[in-house]
Amino acid sequence: MVGLRIALPLAMRRPTRLVQRNMLVYRHSFMVIFSGFFEPLFYLLSMGFGVGALIGDVALGDGRSVPYAVFVAPALLASSAMNGAIYETSNNFFGKLKYAKLYDAIIATPMSLQDVARGEVLWALMRGSLYSIGFLGVVGLLSLVGLGLISSPLAWLAFPSATVVGYAFAGAGMAATTFVRKWRDFDFLQLAIMPMFLFSGTFYPIDAYPAAVQTFVQLTPLYRGVHLIRAFTTGSLDATLLIDLVYLIAMGTVGLAITSRRLGKLLLA
Repeated sequence: MVGLRIALPLAMRRPTRLVQRNMLVYRHSFMVIFSGFFEPLFYLLSMGFGVGALIGDVALGDGRSVPYAVFVAPALLASSAMNGAIYETSNNFFGKLKYAKLYDAIIATPMSLQDVARGEVLWALMRGSLYSIGFLGVVGLLSLVGLGLISSPLAWLAFPSATVVGYAFAGAGMAATTFVRKWRDFDFLQLAIMPMFLFSGTFYPIDAYPAAVQTFVQLTPLYRGVHLIRAFTTGSLDATLLIDLVYLIAMGTVGLAITSRRLGKLLLA
């Protein structure tokens, strides 16, 4: 029991050393990180309120209807969490791995490959959380001035849900990056991210698709995140929320395991 009490804090502390290192690197350019939340904000203002003025209400799966901006806002929050995690675990992680050779030096310390993977995922989660907090702050302000973007008392669960979305994409993004050989290979990552952003029920219900396409979209991770957050912000709850949670947590955990394994091959070969 004594050994367990000592091991657990050490296992949790080691990954945070990498987070501290990243914070020191960005201490003079922190707005570069935080600026990522502006993209979904611009989409909210242009699509949610601009196009929304032409569309009116959108039907939810439970038979209720909500204003278009209320429908779009949670999807953009999920996209914001996704972008924050992907930005950090793709280009930035690749640069530190392939060019800065940061992890070659780190594994010479008591930190393990698992610590490296956990530390980078934790840092990506912090970046995604900053995006989410900034976006939620704007949504809260707009709701206070009477624009009513929040229609459920369960909306406070949107932030932890966005964190789960960030975890899923952080693990998967970092695992995918370990297979990248050159910078241009990231074009394939964008080829996956952009269609998910556009077609995962972000701007319109997936009922508009044929049945086969709906099934395919429901298997994508961003749709699961959008469905999860939208359920809490609109109060449209159902049993499939458990599927969303299990899917996203499993995706992040599997990605984390793949990353640890791949780092072993890349750094210890």
